[in-house]
Amino acid sequence: MSGTLDYPLALAVEDFAPVVLTGLGAALLTGPLRRHGARTGLTGLTGLTGTVGTALILLGGLSKAVWKLVVALDGPDLQVLNKALFPCLSAGFLLLAHALLTLPAARGPEPAGGRRTPPLWGFAATWTATGVVGLLLTSTAPHMVLTIVAVTVCAVRLILLARSDRDAVAATAGGLWLTGMYVLGPLAARPDQSVALQWVEQSANTLTQGAFVLLAWRLARRRRTDPSPAPSPSSPPAERRRA
Repeated sequence: MSGTLDYPLALAVEDFAPVVLTGLGAALLTGPLRRHGARTGLTGLTGLTGTVGTALILLGGLSKAVWKLVVALDGPDLQVLNKALFPCLSAGFLLLAHALLTLPAARGPEPAGGRRTPPLWGFAATWTATGVVGLLLTSTAPHMVLTIVAVTVCAVRLILLARSDRDAVAATAGGLWLTGMYVLGPLAARPDQSVALQWVEQSANTLTQGAFVLLAWRLARRRRTDPSPAPSPSSPPAERRRA
């Protein structure tokens, strides 16, 4: 943002709306993740990654929203808050993606031994390597790209889960959320945006995150009321009874 730009207070306040919606959507997903973790014995891992991911997503959004508010109030240009957006979002959505990959489809048998997901250290290594590249380039663009990749994994997994629930509304909301995030990422990274462009960007972002909340709410509601997935036919009889 240009230091000569007159940044309206109303625009800064509105920026908190999509931040809260994104945090709410991620928080709604922690319920199904905790319940699945309790059934499979992964409570510590699945619950922790989902919760920490949600916290980082909310932290990243709030950091930039607070920066905008401070600028609108003629305060100092705290670039550390502005630059924290994509590093926090990429880490948060990576953790959320890892947790979501453990969730099975609502119908049909679950694979014996549970879903096999990439190791958590691999996600951490990816984020660290992206940060190193960003430091070398003195840019947060690598973390922006990683955020889009992580959001894509989250969205595709959620859409597949919604389809397994036969929930067309949730699947459509997931598609809208993913499309919006593809458009908004590059827009948010553009420097010296006009006030008019930022109003368009933030309004679209609010609608996009609203679609995420709808998707997460419908999934959480369905997973709260639907029975657990059937155990794999290859599972031992005792394991089937425990499931």
